[in-house]
Amino acid sequence: MIALSLGPARVQSVIKEALARGADRGIHLEDPAFDKLDAFGIASVIADAAKAEGFDLLLTGLQSDDFGFAQTGVISAELLGLPHATIVMDVELKDGTLRVKRELESGFFQWVGMPLPAVLTIQSGVNTLRYATLKGIITAKKKEIKKLNAAALSIDQSLLSPRMEFCRVYLPVKNKQTQFIQGTPAEIAVKLLDKLKNEARVF
Repeated sequence: MIALSLGPARVQSVIKEALARGADRGIHLEDPAFDKLDAFGIASVIADAAKAEGFDLLLTGLQSDDFGFAQTGVISAELLGLPHATIVMDVELKDGTLRVKRELESGFFQWVGMPLPAVLTIQSGVNTLRYATLKGIITAKKKEIKKLNAAALSIDQSLLSPRMEFCRVYLPVKNKQTQFIQGTPAEIAVKLLDKLKNEARVF
């Protein structure tokens, strides 16, 4: 099992935590050229690194906490030419094939079968993290963390140019307000009903 992550030096702490929880070795993708990559660029780098290692199953998170594009895992699968499933809640392995449970809208689920190798984006909160024992923490210090940059991966320079540009970032406009309705209970009920029907349009 390999823990792979892309980012600055602080990413190593996450990789070391994964090693303490049972991963065999780590790969840290670090290069100033990676700093401003969009989802496509990140996926390209991850796919290249994963392909060089060889794997049966590539697991990614569903989406990042900052932009929440939910595209990195999907694009990685496409670049690798592998089957993939998103928003995965459960995984079963039987006779060399996968059966995965996907979360859909409105509380529905879907079971999908696919061959290996494959790429899965995992829904957050599906599993309880394995406890990092003292032995695991000590052993993690001896495990390899390979650092790779753009040159080591032989990345096409065109892939390091973002395909998406942020033109503006702003806070959402707050348009909610509280209104106090006065009068007798009967008058309040009439006014409230009118506002719910004609302003809030809930009826």
